[in-house]
Amino acid sequence: MKSVWKQPYFIFGFSVLIFFLVGSFVFEWIFGPDPKQTYFIYKNGRLVEAAPLSPSLMHPFGTDQFGFDMLAKIMLGAKYTIIAAMGVAAVRMLIAVPLGFAIGTYWHKRRSLINSFIDPLHYVPMTIFSYLMLYPVLWQPMGGFSTTVWERIIIQVVLMGVITVPIVASLIGNEANLLYHQEYILASRTLGASRLRIITRHLFPMMREKLFVLYGQQVVETLVVFTHLGLLQLFIGGTKVSYDPMFGDPPKSIAYEWAGLFGSSFRYLQGVPWLPLAPAICFGLLILAIAAMIEGYTRAVNGQVKIPKRKKIAFVSDETLKWNQQQLKERLQLLLQNEK
Repeated sequence: MKSVWKQPYFIFGFSVLIFFLVGSFVFEWIFGPDPKQTYFIYKNGRLVEAAPLSPSLMHPFGTDQFGFDMLAKIMLGAKYTIIAAMGVAAVRMLIAVPLGFAIGTYWHKRRSLINSFIDPLHYVPMTIFSYLMLYPVLWQPMGGFSTTVWERIIIQVVLMGVITVPIVASLIGNEANLLYHQEYILASRTLGASRLRIITRHLFPMMREKLFVLYGQQVVETLVVFTHLGLLQLFIGGTKVSYDPMFGDPPKSIAYEWAGLFGSSFRYLQGVPWLPLAPAICFGLLILAIAAMIEGYTRAVNGQVKIPKRKKIAFVSDETLKWNQQQLKERLQLLLQNEK
């Protein structure tokens, strides 16, 4: 694992992830939980611009239609987005790993039957299942929410994690079954090793690196599903809904998480492009960071660590080399003349 920190890909991805995650808590601690709001900009007593304000030095990502600073909203919502995505992937792996090992070892004779029921799930978009299960939890009722933001996030993490457990468990079970029929595993079984010991002593150490890569892939997949749910107006931590029939505001995110910022501002893409592009770029950068960490970890495991180049040391001077070459040419000419 020490070689991981010598990989520039892993360091880059880890730095981006820590910047957004730690920076979100620090930003809220310094500036508070509410973003700065600016409706109008005046110069010399004259109105220059009204919300939504375009990007500037004061507002690098501009403001939304209500005058809230987009950079502040992105930094405040980063922790909810990252923690929720990593939590969903963690729940999947915690349930799917032991279940997958059980499918590959204890139930290996029924593995084909189990996969026949799980394989159709690959063709069903997980966004549909997530939307149907999470709508009663995340869509604000007319009387308001009875739960807190973190309680709704925990419920969402658990439900989204459980949805895709069969698919992940099937992948792990297939890989474990391949290793379970290797010769050294058969030798251990012949010597009397139990299946639990085979899992803990052989299968898990052999699959540890692949499980880490699979965890990173699940984080990326979760971020993509968050984006889809954002377009469907279902946001992490809850969707704030106005039921005013005359002057009701459109649905918006309560926690300022990136999926909500993207989904609630997507309709402004043509007129005010910085509103949806700012969270979309952050989403892309976060996915790129996770992919870079996976690539760096894979290279470190495979031994592709960058080794500094050694300086070339010449033990013989250039003049000596030229003199030796000249002497060799003269001797070859003499030999050729003698043969003739």
